[in-house]
Amino acid sequence: MWNKLKRPLQAVLLLVIVALCVLQVAPIQNWQTTPIWKWHFAPVNQSIHLGLDLQGGVQVLLQLEPTETVPKITPDIQDQIVQVIDQRVNGLGVSEPVITKVGSDRVQVDLPGVKDPDQVEQTLKEEAVLAFKIVPEAVSARANSDKKYAADPNGAYKDSGPIVYAGADLKGAQAAFGQAGDPEIDFQTKDPKKFGQLTRENIGKLLGIFLDKKFVSDATIQGVITDSGLIHGTFSEDDTIRIANELNAGALPVPTKIIEKAEVGPTLGADDLKKSLYASILGLVLVLVFMAVVYRLPGVLADLALIVYVLALLALLAAAHAVLTLPGIAGFVLSIGMAVDANVLIFERMKEELWAGKSLRTAVKIGFQRAFSSVFDSHFTTIVGAATLFLLGTGTVKGFAYTLFWGTVFSLVTATVVTRFFVDVVVDNDLVTNQKAYGA
Repeated sequence: MWNKLKRPLQAVLLLVIVALCVLQVAPIQNWQTTPIWKWHFAPVNQSIHLGLDLQGGVQVLLQLEPTETVPKITPDIQDQIVQVIDQRVNGLGVSEPVITKVGSDRVQVDLPGVKDPDQVEQTLKEEAVLAFKIVPEAVSARANSDKKYAADPNGAYKDSGPIVYAGADLKGAQAAFGQAGDPEIDFQTKDPKKFGQLTRENIGKLLGIFLDKKFVSDATIQGVITDSGLIHGTFSEDDTIRIANELNAGALPVPTKIIEKAEVGPTLGADDLKKSLYASILGLVLVLVFMAVVYRLPGVLADLALIVYVLALLALLAAAHAVLTLPGIAGFVLSIGMAVDANVLIFERMKEELWAGKSLRTAVKIGFQRAFSSVFDSHFTTIVGAATLFLLGTGTVKGFAYTLFWGTVFSLVTATVVTRFFVDVVVDNDLVTNQKAYGA
């Protein structure tokens, strides 16, 4: 019973896997609201994220500078900088930023698809220290009428009372719009009881909000405020987004200095992507032709398995939200060579068994069994090397290692499982029995 159902079940499973891979790489758009005859697939570049070198953007190298309180840049400080910057640039809507430590006191930030480098530079450098103070009425009147006095750290900030609540006590902040449509910032507190006590003890007084020691706005405390509040000011919509992101990320533990900033134009990135894709497609076509010419029917079946392999790897990149870079494409192409190498070992072993006078079914069975150890060993060593590169490497080296690692894993599976399935279907059903079709 199982022998009769084995091949149909394997075929169904393979079709399901291929369908899922296709939908992951090129998902159907608006399928919930669109009739089936109007369905269409989304472009592949919408599901697979491209790196800085392929779609353009900005690359920034930051120098971390010690202070009196932090006299030495440690790996922990670097990690904190990376975390804060990651939160900030993600808030800008940058697609898959790549932030890596360089040496012992630098951090490199790659921002694909960035259109406003100046905004990024400002976001990376600012500290966004928020403070709440009780403001005397005279100071409030002057700060609201004199912008220079409001922006001077020795002005309204100095003339107000002590800090009664700090930005570090905030739970979160979001850009929003007020009832009149003016941009504002909503915030939530970590300790509602503490903020409630502050407002309870100062009802009727002015609570001023200062950002980086600059007066932002103030308001009369009319009641007890516990878990949330609003920051009003003369903000643009972009200002509220930037400030909210900075408040959520917190302050940088040490000052940073931009020592290098390079802009990669989208034209250069598109040209690199086009040439890389052409080279990849050409390499794949040459491999397919070679297999079909040299190994005939098994080569054609291996080509089908290779197509499954390509779909599976692209689906993994899309599902994992991996960033595809030029070195990543190189790892992809190299893993295709590994997949072909496995098939070459298997088919050569099959031909030897056929030359020895074995039947077709026996040659296929023995060929796959005896070639497996060699195939596994060659793939395993590559997998170990790719894993080491990924764990110890940085930047684009990780992209190369990632595609090489998973590409080699998938090539091992497709060569020993998918190709075997296709060959078994043909041989077990006597679809082609002439040994010449198998290269013998």
